[in-house]
Formats: sequence, C-alpha cells, structure tokens
Amino acid sequence: MATLTEHIIKLTDHRDRELLELTLSKALIDLLRIDRVVIARVVSEEGVKRWLEVASLDVRGGGKVVDPLRVDFQTLSELADERYRLRCLTSRGLAEHAWAGEEGPRISYLPLFSDSSNDEEGVIEIHSGSTLSVGQLQVIDDMVHVFRNMYNLLAYSDRDALTGLLNRKSLDDTFYSAVLEEMDHGLEVQTTALESNVLPVAERRHRVPPNYWLGTVSVDDFGLIGDKSGHLIAEEVLLLVARIMNNTFRTYDRIYRLGGEQFAVLMHCPDEGLVLAAFERFRVNMEKFNFPQVGRVTACSGFTRVTADDSPSTTLERAERAVDYAQRNGRNRVYSHDDLVRKGFFGDTIKVGAVDLF
Repeated sequence: MATLTEHIIKLTDHRDRELLELTLSKALIDLLRIDRVVIARVVSEEGVKRWLEVASLDVRGGGKVVDPLRVDFQTLSELADERYRLRCLTSRGLAEHAWAGEEGPRISYLPLFSDSSNDEEGVIEIHSGSTLSVGQLQVIDDMVHVFRNMYNLLAYSDRDALTGLLNRKSLDDTFYSAVLEEMDHGLEVQTTALESNVLPVAERRHRVPPNYWLGTVSVDDFGLIGDKSGHLIAEEVLLLVARIMNNTFRTYDRIYRLGGEQFAVLMHCPDEGLVLAAFERFRVNMEKFNFPQVGRVTACSGFTRVTADDSPSTTLERAERAVDYAQRNGRNRVYSHDDLVRKGFFGDTIKVGAVDLF
C-alpha cells in the first residue's frame, strides 16, 4: 500500500487536469478503510444545473471516469435530486447520510473546492461502513488540499491571461487526449486505460469518436474598434465577448481564446444542426448586447466536424475558412465548413499553413 507521501507525489506529478479526480479517488481508496469514492461536479446548460459524476472508484477496483464533452446533459440528475450533495455544496461543509442507522454504513459528503463558483463546484462522496474518524477526515482534508492546489496551478497554465478562457496550448492537449485518443468503453473508460501512456499521434489516427466539432469565432471589425476607442476599450470588448460565450455555450463545451479577436469552441454534439443552432444563439446574443462605449458589436463563426485524420491546425484552418467566407459575405454570420463544401463554394482540400491564425 502506498504511503500518504507517495500519493501526494502522484497527485502533484500530473500535467493533465482531467486525471486529477481519478488520482485523488485512488489515493483515498488506498489510504482509508472505505468502500467507495464518487466525485461529482456541477455542470449547467441554459441556466439548468445538474450533477456529473466525473469519477468513481470502489475498493474492489471497479470504477469509471466520464469525459464531460461526451455526456448527455438531459440524463444527468438535477441538483435538487441529490439533496445531501446539495446540502454539502450550499453549506461548504461536511454532510452525512447514515442510511442504516447512526452507527452503520453512511455516505459522507465534502466540498471539492473551497470557493464555490459557477464552473468550479463539486462534491466528494465517501462511502464507508461507519462514521469517519478524525484521522480519516484529516487525511481527506490534506489530499483535497493538494488536489485544489494542483487543479488551480494547472488551470492557471491552461488559461488565457486576459479573458480567463482556455488557451491554444490547452486546445492542442484536449484535442489529442480527449478527441483522438481511443475510448475503450464509450462514455466511460476503465481506470487502467486512463492511466496508460498517451499513444503517439500517428497511432491515434482513425480512432476519432464521432460527433466532435470545432468552431472558431472572430469579432467583426475589431481593428476599427481599437483604432476608434483605444486599447483598453478593445480589451473590455474581448472580456465581454468571453462572458457572452460562457453564458451561451454549455459548461462542458471547451471555450478558447486563440489570440487577438479570435476564439474557438470544441464540443461533442450528435447533429450538425444543433451545432449551428448553438453558434446562432451566440451570434444573436452578441448582436443584441450593448457594449459600453462601443455599442453594437458582431462576430462571425465557422465550424467543422473533427475527422480521424485531423490535427488541431487542419481543423482550425477549415473552421477559419468558414469564418473568412462569413466575413466576405456580410459579416455577423455563421457557416458550417462542411455545408459550404457540400454546396460547392470551395473544395475539400485544405492547404495547411495557408492562414496565419496567431
């Protein structure tokens, strides 16, 4: 059995936030005499919040980790459906459900994050045969403290300094680890598969799960905004665009700032029409928003399906061609690159490197 120090080393050795919950779960199972650990995060869509169990592990070795990009939001439990989790979340303290008597088996709920926010809310469930001892609670507190520090550190390195959105480095990492890596069991993968080394890019080709989409967004006439209103106002516009994107797209969609006035969204969606509708909602939300000292600001968006032969650069370039088409045809528009190809507006052969995105 690994020691507390060894588990802290494992937790701090990560460079991938997606595996932190799994590593924390394994540490708690190994260090404590408990039956099961479940880590549930709060996700939202159009103002509705639900529980997503991102990781679970039991003492017999069974477990799962869920890719947030691939969940069916409507199948998730609403916050009120899990009242003990909700009690823990709102009180930011320990909650217990002793379901077989005060001295018997129970589920203990502890907050995953110390400061609650819209996109950083979660609960740890500890399933045990009896009340957790003071020593066990101290071990949990220590490990969760390390988890929070690592999560915040990795989140900082993955974020754009101005807007707080994910950066281009994070897009590359997510693209290969979440999109092109083979998933062994659909939405849920065995923990042993998640801990294996990431395959080289060449070996991950032709394994892409269906229905991943990448879209790019470009603020219309952004250069003119800077020239007319100044650098600080232009930065405020970018901050507000980021806020509108966060309020429009789902919390488990990945939103990035690529640089300048360019943004990107990576999502898992079963239908091209639903992706178009999401970007249309964003376009409308941009159009009707009153930007202080600037007034009306619009944006063009383009998106494309991720294919098995794609790299981040080739996929971004296709989406950017759709954005260019929108800008040449009136601005304040959304186009699917795949649809433009079907209609014969341009061919399906992309010259990599033709557009200097950054």
